[in-house]
Amino acid sequence: MPIHNMKTFTFTAPSYEEWKEAAVQSLKGKPFESLLTKTAEGIDLLPLYTKEDLDQQQISRVTKPQFGWTIAQPVAAESGEQFLIQLTESLERGNQAITYNGLKTMVWTEPELQQLAQLLTKHPILFMDIQKDDPILQAFTYVDKSNHDAVKGIVISDIAVLPDGFHNVRTKGADLWTAHHEGADAVTELALSLAIAAETAEEAVSFEKFTEGFYARFASDTHFFMEIAKFRAFRILWKLFNEAYGVEDAKQVPLVAITSVRSYSKLDPYVNLLRGGNAAFAAVLGGADWLTVLPHDVLTGTSLSSNRYARNIQLVLKEETHIDQVLDPAGGSYFIETLTAELVRSAWDKFLAIEEMGGYQSFLQSGELSKQYAKRQKEAAVGKKTMIGTNVYAELIDTNLAESPEIAVTKRLAEPFENLRARQKENLPKTVLINFGALKDYKPRADFVSGFLAVGGIEAQWSPSFETINQALSWINEQQPDYAVLCASAAQSESVITDFLKEQQTNCVIDAAGKCNQEVEDQWLADGLHGFIFAGQDKISKLNEIADIKKGGRQGE
Repeated sequence: MPIHNMKTFTFTAPSYEEWKEAAVQSLKGKPFESLLTKTAEGIDLLPLYTKEDLDQQQISRVTKPQFGWTIAQPVAAESGEQFLIQLTESLERGNQAITYNGLKTMVWTEPELQQLAQLLTKHPILFMDIQKDDPILQAFTYVDKSNHDAVKGIVISDIAVLPDGFHNVRTKGADLWTAHHEGADAVTELALSLAIAAETAEEAVSFEKFTEGFYARFASDTHFFMEIAKFRAFRILWKLFNEAYGVEDAKQVPLVAITSVRSYSKLDPYVNLLRGGNAAFAAVLGGADWLTVLPHDVLTGTSLSSNRYARNIQLVLKEETHIDQVLDPAGGSYFIETLTAELVRSAWDKFLAIEEMGGYQSFLQSGELSKQYAKRQKEAAVGKKTMIGTNVYAELIDTNLAESPEIAVTKRLAEPFENLRARQKENLPKTVLINFGALKDYKPRADFVSGFLAVGGIEAQWSPSFETINQALSWINEQQPDYAVLCASAAQSESVITDFLKEQQTNCVIDAAGKCNQEVEDQWLADGLHGFIFAGQDKISKLNEIADIKKGGRQGE
């Protein structure tokens, strides 16, 4: 081809139908619908989004009012003196707000409160979980009345805790922290934020006064694109909410983000750094105005280094990505824009339904959140939701399972797995894998079973490769295990397990790796097989069952 033709040659863009036809061919008989992913919100995620998908939504975006966001990181302190020292250092190293968690109160001296009072007029504040009798509140009494308006920020509390006169501190808002950890999906969180706003607006002197003191706080989880869309959707919903009250020029309220601990785990806690970073990035891409990244060890007790890591996540996001210089970084993506619009429509419909049933409190009493959480827990138990280091790729190492007073959370998906790992090693059954055939044949199943058992803190000893049933039975008599799993290739399993059950005479509890047809399985169970280990199984239920096996027989014998 002449060089001129090469320079002027253009590729023809394939149509969506052509792409779909090619995709169906690559599926080798599976339907195109197998490429769809159903989310917890009931939304079908498509394998490809186009401009036509976006044009059908007809929802205008609403961007945040200013660039960047406020880094609001707490410090790990035991006293007022420590708090001031660490706060000062944190502010010097990139933190931008005085962030305090009232779950762990401290003793303060008068000079320390006076020093804190000076800082309150210089930096925005984010106080969370504050009680009326918290000593830190005395610092506000040391702020000169002429400087009251210089104190700005947000105080999150169920009751009024601030002295009068601090008009630039927002104290009433929609805090979805608890609902999120109780199981709420993105649609439910957004709908509940509007339901709370509706109740608060009704109690306010005027709608203008309501918006001046309101904020919204969402926990950001690890479903990356859904979380981006959730934060973007709130701004659109807030505009619609204002229009419903006859306000055309809606004043935006602070959108506060905090990384969720719903997916945090005490097992392999450094993975929480990845979870926190993922959630933080999603929140700022979605347009959060404030962000708190919880340290990776917040469940067991933070340290100076873990708080620094958490703060640095935000600093890296700002310095390396420059997303603080863009008002709507995710805007223009067909996928994100379409997902945002779907959340807006679904959340608005659900908000109206909540209002019909009696509002926010009535919804909480309906039991829907419990159902949503149970579904999430089931997905974690069967491995549909993957938690690295917890329900997959677990490490058999000693784990810190202490409870920290630094965080208030009702439910986490990792808790049942942590409870499994809390068992003393000496109380767990001695476990072996009985391997038949060549290494290459049984290793895939043996690897799977070892990983499955490790989730429960159970270490499995591998047998040598056996060619005969007698070899295996002789080895079992030598080892005297409490529990064994038979591992063979799919092609060999039926004959190996059938022959083994005919010959074995031991009190050791026997399971089989993998599944077979129902008729054969029923016969195996009748011949003395205890059960099976296979992909998609409820790990929590099965591992609890295995952990309760006692030497000399099955549980309860």
